Amino acid sequence: MDMNALLGTLLSGESIESIGKLSGATEDEVKSVLGSALPQMLSGAQGQATDEKTAESFAQALTDHAQADTSDVRGFLDGVDQIDGGKILAHLLGGSLNATTQAAASSSGLDVGKVAKILAIAAPLLMSLLGKQTGQENSNDASAIGGLMSAFLGKTDTASLIKLLLFGKKKKKGLLGLLLGGK
Repeated sequence: MDMNALLGTLLSGESIESIGKLSGATEDEVKSVLGSALPQMLSGAQGQATDEKTAESFAQALTDHAQADTSDVRGFLDGVDQIDGGKILAHLLGGSLNATTQAAASSSGLDVGKVAKILAIAAPLLMSLLGKQTGQENSNDASAIGGLMSAFLGKTDTASLIKLLLFGKKKKKGLLGLLLGGK
């Protein structure tokens, strides 16, 4: 699995811009929300993948979402199902959904409703990218996915990596923007 590829797509300028347009938020607000909530979403994915009660259904969800074409991120996000995104968030965050949403609202200065909308737009893309990264396009082996998710997420300080990719050392241009030649 390649964390750089997953985060590179999820946090790309195209993704941030599209999520902003769909949610009515600025790009900086989207970055702030994702910077705050994405580590918890990834942790929730790891929890779903490694819990014997949820691993099988999570593997199936990854298989289903991996089938989506994310090669055109804008097109994918334009057609995203926000209701499905809300369900994904409920599964990934469980009992910490309200706390995560509140924390993202506090850090971004947005109301909870707009934060929930941003996350509901981003969640299906996250699931599709996770599915592709774990090879779930062709398999739904729950035990294998748990091991892959643990290996993928367990060795990375995702919060620091996400903030570095979004904002870099200077808040004007993130590392991802520098690497991709963005503004």
